[in-house]
Amino acid sequence: MSDPDYDYEHDARPFSRVLEDLGAKDDPKLHLGELVHAFGERGFGALMVFLGMINALPLPPGSTTVLGAPLLLLSLQLLFRSEQVWMPKWALKGSVDRKAYRGGVARALPTIRKFERLSRPRLLFMTSEASQMLIGLASLLLSVILILPIWGGNMAPALIMAAFGFGLMQRDGAFVIAGWAGVVGFVAFAWLAWEVIWRVLKWTADAWLGVLT
Repeated sequence: MSDPDYDYEHDARPFSRVLEDLGAKDDPKLHLGELVHAFGERGFGALMVFLGMINALPLPPGSTTVLGAPLLLLSLQLLFRSEQVWMPKWALKGSVDRKAYRGGVARALPTIRKFERLSRPRLLFMTSEASQMLIGLASLLLSVILILPIWGGNMAPALIMAAFGFGLMQRDGAFVIAGWAGVVGFVAFAWLAWEVIWRVLKWTADAWLGVLT
């Protein structure tokens, strides 16, 4: 993997422009290490947005088990207040086809740019160090759910973490609040689903016991 053509550490370009420029390079493979370097000081939030968007896609079975692992690692680092993003070397060497990346980013850019226009630094207490630790804890639990081979169970956790990441990246507490609203909704849905499943199982067991006796 060749080094980037310019320094991203103090890059003031919008997140959407960074995504677009990453796709314009000639190397046919886009490595995770290139993404980590490109997002620079926006690393945690930007990577949560990027990986959250990917994991929210309808992927082949087992894909989120692999793609969710970096989110799990990012969540742990947020929880324990790491200063910089750290990824193991084997993960940094992971890559995606750059042409496929360009196609996916092209579809997502209009929405991302709309969110960028709406966002601004506000409700900064929602992006404070204490809030980041809470976000890390919530994201850790969501990452575990994301990694589990549950059919259709990837979209909600992935989108919630993307909302958290966008709020951290833009220092916009409104998006963080949206992420917490998603957590509450997801927990409520999971509880209701479990209640329905439990009642159905109990009714079925009672019915069988009635037949046998």
